[in-house]
Amino acid sequence: MAHGQADITRRGLLGALAAAPVAAAATPALAGNEPFSLAELRGSVSASDLGLIPGAIDDQSRKLQAILDVASDANQPIFLPPGIYNVSNITLPKRVRLTGVPGASRLVNSGNGHFLLSENAEHVEITGVSLDGANRTISDYAGAALKIANAQLAVIANCQVYGSAANGLQIERSRGRVERSIISGATGGCAIYAIENNNFSITGNEVTSCLNGGILVHRWESGEDGTIVSGNRVSGISAALGGTGQWGNGINVFRANSVIVSNNHVSGCAFSAIRSNSGSNVQITGNTCLRSGETSIYSEFEFEGALIANNIVDGAAIGISIANFMQGGRMAVISGNMIRNLHASAPYKTDDQPFGIGISAEADTAISGNVIEGAEKFGMSLGWGPYLRDVVVSSNVIRKAQTGIGVTVVEGAGKALISDNIITGHAKGAIVGHRWQEAVTGDLALRGGGRHEHLSIERNTVG
Repeated sequence: MAHGQADITRRGLLGALAAAPVAAAATPALAGNEPFSLAELRGSVSASDLGLIPGAIDDQSRKLQAILDVASDANQPIFLPPGIYNVSNITLPKRVRLTGVPGASRLVNSGNGHFLLSENAEHVEITGVSLDGANRTISDYAGAALKIANAQLAVIANCQVYGSAANGLQIERSRGRVERSIISGATGGCAIYAIENNNFSITGNEVTSCLNGGILVHRWESGEDGTIVSGNRVSGISAALGGTGQWGNGINVFRANSVIVSNNHVSGCAFSAIRSNSGSNVQITGNTCLRSGETSIYSEFEFEGALIANNIVDGAAIGISIANFMQGGRMAVISGNMIRNLHASAPYKTDDQPFGIGISAEADTAISGNVIEGAEKFGMSLGWGPYLRDVVVSSNVIRKAQTGIGVTVVEGAGKALISDNIITGHAKGAIVGHRWQEAVTGDLALRGGGRHEHLSIERNTVG
């Protein structure tokens, strides 16, 4: 090895690991009530005692790999002292408990291939360590600065992950959590990519400045997932790969059922703050969603069941959308949301449904107790062509929308009840029937506005 250092041997490391607790116990008390060493307090062995050198210019991949491998066999935690460690192609063994000083213990990607990779582990726990991808290329088989697959338990806590040329973290088919960490600057994908996990938790993290996505909860086939995404702060999410919503979302659920997305603060996303595609029984509650480029909160395509409640939406092309009844998207409750400042511009042009809408819904949906203010087109849009069934709109406040509520009157449309709403400040009518984008009725909230058998419109206050 460089500088004439002796190579690390398995026997030598095992001896060091075995001796470390004894040495710590034999250390005399320090004068003046000084604290014990970090290693002693944590019950772990310092990697520097095993030959890893903080701040060394040389690549230390072989040393770190050997330390982790032997610590795994001994079921021993390792403490990473403050400093920079240049490493790459680290394959995490069966048991990893690696702890550092938050913001000071820093692993830097030094080469090609992968950075940190774990497969089929019993226990992977990394706490207080910074992972710097250094914007170096990461091979497709890894897909992230840190990839963990098939772990019985995976825990990433109080870490920093930045400068990844792929995803920041990628966790597959595992149980565990990512918490209280900062993930930023993922240029090849998203910050956290969680795939086919089992009751996973993503909580209290800060995600920022990623080129294609923030937090993604995905499955290859629709199925029970149960991931909780809560208390995260997500901002500055771009859509470098383009598209019409596949990328550029703060929090994205795809084919994952029974996911909870709650109490997150999401701002400045190219498309949606929160987007659920084909995710049944999803709960989206208590989130603050600011400055979304397209639809702020979306439940779309093949889903059954969405609860969207008590969210704040400020700035979007569409506030909340329950869409794609034609593809099986149905059954939702939209309640207690405050939605404002809906603009008609979006990241792409389409001849379909317009933008500038507070709430859009199609099938088997109850919409109640929401406040909508400032929509360039519709406060609410109900149905699209013949795609409308069993929608209730009751006890909402709609202010300063060009049209308060637009509802489809195309042949074959199902029933809707619109009652007990307050609709004020509209320029083109409180409740108006549409054939797709064309207004074809008078104001249905007023006498003489016309009647349609599939619509029940009553007791609305219009001003």
